[in-house]
Amino acid sequence: MLLSLAIWVPIAAGAAVLATGGERNARLARALALAGAIAGFLVTIPLYTGFDLANPGFQFVERVAWIPRFNVHYHLGVDGISVLFVLLNSFLTVLVVIAGWRAVEGRVALYFASFLVLSGLLNGVFSALDALLFYVFFEATLIPMFLIIGVWGGPNRVYAALKFFLYTLFGSLLMLVAMLYLYDKAGGSFAIQDWWALPLALETQIALFFGFLFAFAIKVPMWPVHTWLPDAHTEAPTGGSVVLAAILLKLGAYGFVRFTLPILPDASRELADLMIALSLVAVVYIGLVALVQTDMKRLIAYSSISHMGFVTLGFFLFDALGVEGALVQMISHGFVSAALFLCVGVLYDRMHSRRIADYGGVVNTMPKFAALMMLFALANCGLPATSGFVGEFMVILGAMKTSVWIAAAAATTLVLGAAYTLWMYKRVIFGAVANERVAALVDLDARERIVLGALAVAVLALGVYPLPFTEVMHASVNDLLRHVALPKI
Repeated sequence: MLLSLAIWVPIAAGAAVLATGGERNARLARALALAGAIAGFLVTIPLYTGFDLANPGFQFVERVAWIPRFNVHYHLGVDGISVLFVLLNSFLTVLVVIAGWRAVEGRVALYFASFLVLSGLLNGVFSALDALLFYVFFEATLIPMFLIIGVWGGPNRVYAALKFFLYTLFGSLLMLVAMLYLYDKAGGSFAIQDWWALPLALETQIALFFGFLFAFAIKVPMWPVHTWLPDAHTEAPTGGSVVLAAILLKLGAYGFVRFTLPILPDASRELADLMIALSLVAVVYIGLVALVQTDMKRLIAYSSISHMGFVTLGFFLFDALGVEGALVQMISHGFVSAALFLCVGVLYDRMHSRRIADYGGVVNTMPKFAALMMLFALANCGLPATSGFVGEFMVILGAMKTSVWIAAAAATTLVLGAAYTLWMYKRVIFGAVANERVAALVDLDARERIVLGALAVAVLALGVYPLPFTEVMHASVNDLLRHVALPKI
């Protein structure tokens, strides 16, 4: 019941917000959206407090026949891997609603309803144990995000929204073909756990691997199918960029641990070198691309691609440290990328510019903002005692067991991350006041302090004391690795 509430409470709240009628009742729409987001977060808390740490299997399971003729079920459950992403998604939805309180004046109800519905659909992706149900939720998330980018985005929003939609839809269709093959091989079952036990020949596994790879690699996104992301981020409103970077990118990475690794273990080991190579290209090459960006949002977007390369690298090391480090990196990236995009949003709301060259000396007029943005910038660099360090350090340690050269290449992200993040921060925040518009800036208001302060606490909490996060996933990760190690041929 808890998982159904996590999915349907925000969706129902979104419908209620939409029913307020928009501009005529904008104040009511905002209040309902905040109440719905908070309620959606509160119903997920018992998933963590009631979670059995020693149980590697799925918990809070719900199963009801949905389409009996094709043996399709409304089947939900979370393990130590997925439960944290349900919490992360619901937590960030509250912050996105608060952050967008004044940012949108037109179509207010539709704006907040889109985020609430998207939140419920994302929780559905993370908790679905029926492959067709997973696919429905996975594809349905495109609709509200398409609206968010296409309606409230920048001048090229339609182009960016269509590019985002077509890229991800194409990959998903290949995944559907792979799913239908597995459905047939499993004797007419869409249950994901049934697919884990299928004895598949290596050639078959490799073909299916690429079917899933296109869907998940585009969503991550991995190099070279990453080109839709900078455009989407640049044109999306602040809230859209936050959800896109912090949650939506995680769907691809989550797909690897829920489908690719346990269902296709032999192909995963066979193609591990390819995945590691693609991940390292993302870490190094995309980090260099981020260095030359002149737009703050594009820089942070490329930073996201580089950091998500660490995630896929950790998964294909087949080591507990690497996999857990990758999962921690996903959570950390959710906090840090959300915070950085919100910081850009704070400046954009005041200056209506994202160009780095238009700023300089912001610390003189916005000292509280400058202090918080410094924390998030350092977390993006992987500074110890921040969340950005924990996951990257664990992945590097895991890589050392495989190859010192892989670990050395991965570690370059610490240098490149510091280079592009601090270079941006220095040009925007430090120095003399650049112009009259910067001189007129006003520091954070109470609403902005709440949002950025909450993320600052999360970044420091995960960085200083990661045990509450890692102990939840430990049993499930070990079970996954035992499963991947078993030959199926």
